[in-house]
Amino acid sequence: MKNKFLKKTILFLVLATVLTACNNAEKKDIPVNEVAPDIETFTISKEKFATELRIPAELTGFQQVDIYAKVSSFVKELKVDIGSQVKKGQVLLILEAPEISSQLAGAQSRQLSQKSIYTASKSTYDRLLETSKIEGTISKNDLEQAAARKNSDYAQYQASQAAYKEIAIMKNYLVIRAPFDGIISARNVNLGTFVGPSGKGSELPLFSLQQQEKLRLLVYVPELYSNYISLGDELVFNVKSINNETFHAKIARMSGALDSKLRSERVELDVLNKNKKLLSGMVAEVLLSLKSKDNNYVVPQSAVVTASDGVYVFLVVHNKMIKTTVQKGRELENRVEIFGDIPENATLVKVASEEMIDGSLLK
Repeated sequence: MKNKFLKKTILFLVLATVLTACNNAEKKDIPVNEVAPDIETFTISKEKFATELRIPAELTGFQQVDIYAKVSSFVKELKVDIGSQVKKGQVLLILEAPEISSQLAGAQSRQLSQKSIYTASKSTYDRLLETSKIEGTISKNDLEQAAARKNSDYAQYQASQAAYKEIAIMKNYLVIRAPFDGIISARNVNLGTFVGPSGKGSELPLFSLQQQEKLRLLVYVPELYSNYISLGDELVFNVKSINNETFHAKIARMSGALDSKLRSERVELDVLNKNKKLLSGMVAEVLLSLKSKDNNYVVPQSAVVTASDGVYVFLVVHNKMIKTTVQKGRELENRVEIFGDIPENATLVKVASEEMIDGSLLK
């Protein structure tokens, strides 16, 4: 039994030795690639990055107003129509309200009546006052009653004057004038139409008036680019309906806050339109020239990795790739601005990817 066990043990050892030798022979036949792939790098530098951005905009009248009737009345005369050029103070239409004329006549009569009463009571008081200077002629009580009657009649006279002025002002509303120079862009009434401050006739304005020689250009600048523009900057824009022509305007107003829905800042430009080639309501395209005020890092887009865990680049430090988080700025063609904790004259991997491992050695 001992001899059989010894033979099996020797046979097992021989087989193990043979298998180990075969495995070593196979490993020697496989070539080992000890050369790491070349990774291109570059030295980062700062520069002033200049880009251009085209943003849609809209032209509106510098001043525009919808004109309504102040009092209930009927249209008596139409002086203008759509497309009419009007001057400030020019009569646009005349309304008719007979009841206002009657009220004005009644108020005028009451005013004249109160004036006569006040004149008489004042005259009486003045005579009593003059007579009272002779001692014993007029009692003090009579003089005080005459003074009270005079003051009461004067108050009634003033009230009648105010009532007359109020109705006279209402009558003036029957003549509607242009508040500024412009063009009539809409008319919604005809002769005999009933108009008023409420009810039927007030759903639409009588006229719409727009200033045409000066326009506003409204543009909403996205949050990312709002810091690159300022008051007084001159911008270039064009209108699709006017081919091969560019227009210039300066930034006149900035809202100073971002719209909560658009996340953009409202910017207004004043556009002189003396030749009246541009029309209110036209859609324009503004060219924003975005120039950096300071020097920033600008790198190839291939050096920036945008992944689910953030935006980063790979710095090369002591032959190691160090993953560094950055923020992207503006992009132009194949270049992009980056911001982050990056030292000057640092070396970066030019073509980075998510497969690269942080801390890997470079050959």
